[in-house]
Amino acid sequence: MDYYEILEVSKNASKDEIKGAFRKKARSLHPDVNKEPDAEERFKELGRAYETLMDDNKRALYDQYGEDGLKNAGFSQGPFDFGFGDISDIFSSFFGGGMDFSGGFSRNPNAPQRGSDLRLDIEIEFEQAIFGIEKEIKIDHLEPCETCNATGMDKNATDTVCKTCNGQGRVQQSTRTMLGNFTSVTVCPTCKGTGKNPSAQCKACKGLGAVEKEKTLKIKIPQGVDNGSKIRISNEGDCGRNGGRPGDLYVVLFVKESADFQREGFNIFSEAEVTMPQAVLGDTIVVKTVEGEKEINIPKGTQNLDKIVLKDLGVPHLGNPGQRGNHYVTIKVVTPKKLGLEEEKLWRSLFELNQNQGKDETLKDKIKSAFAR
Repeated sequence: MDYYEILEVSKNASKDEIKGAFRKKARSLHPDVNKEPDAEERFKELGRAYETLMDDNKRALYDQYGEDGLKNAGFSQGPFDFGFGDISDIFSSFFGGGMDFSGGFSRNPNAPQRGSDLRLDIEIEFEQAIFGIEKEIKIDHLEPCETCNATGMDKNATDTVCKTCNGQGRVQQSTRTMLGNFTSVTVCPTCKGTGKNPSAQCKACKGLGAVEKEKTLKIKIPQGVDNGSKIRISNEGDCGRNGGRPGDLYVVLFVKESADFQREGFNIFSEAEVTMPQAVLGDTIVVKTVEGEKEINIPKGTQNLDKIVLKDLGVPHLGNPGQRGNHYVTIKVVTPKKLGLEEEKLWRSLFELNQNQGKDETLKDKIKSAFAR
């Protein structure tokens, strides 16, 4: 890992050039902006390179011995004071927070912070997923504390600033080394980074600035949703802090199974039983659909597992309910298990007819007449 290559500067670069290169790359690599999986690690590397090259002693060691030289000299990687201000202040100027290169990010706790997103799972009926429905739901979420106007502090308190850090939320610790004084910055142990006096916090919300409340909402579930579909409701998550906007609510739908239908994409499938005479001679039967009972024609000579298509009686396309899938009815031909004497004679006659097809038209007419009854 070459620090000069990371910053994309030459080995003779001035501090102003290094600082400018760092600012430019920090904006593009900061995880608040860059969502690539390795963004945080690359950002840390950028910070380590910046810290090293902005310090004359560390830069000299690095140029001669590399990273091993820094480690052998006892240098730790953290935010230091180089005379132009804490490195975290650079981040605060355009991200509202700093960076601890030895461990992670340290956002300014008093900067506006977006509220947390929430998730609510609900179960709906099969038909409700097809045609949509308006439902009433209840959620528990954080709302701004009315007692303290979301400040987290007692309204009557006069001494609200943390004395340990003077409201900065951070404290500095100086270490003297043979190469000079170095200053590390850590979260204030008294106020936990808020900069506020803990003893003056609001009793109602315990200093959080928000309280949990139950809220009732009406949501519209559109036509065509499926199992696992998500509905995003903006600004109905937890409230933000320090003036930040609320999070969002995500409603995840789970569709109950139907006793009559199965769904695959935008198509619906069901089964209907017919007798062998119905399959042979044809008939009209009534089947269930999501829009009620419908008559369908069973063609002559229908085979077991043949499908009859009911066009446009499937699932409406999500976002385009005017377009729908189909309903496929699978025909199951039922073979009789028990026969009376007369029925058995007829089936035997039919069997003989099939064995001698075309030889006895009279017998054929008789069997056809019997099955038509």
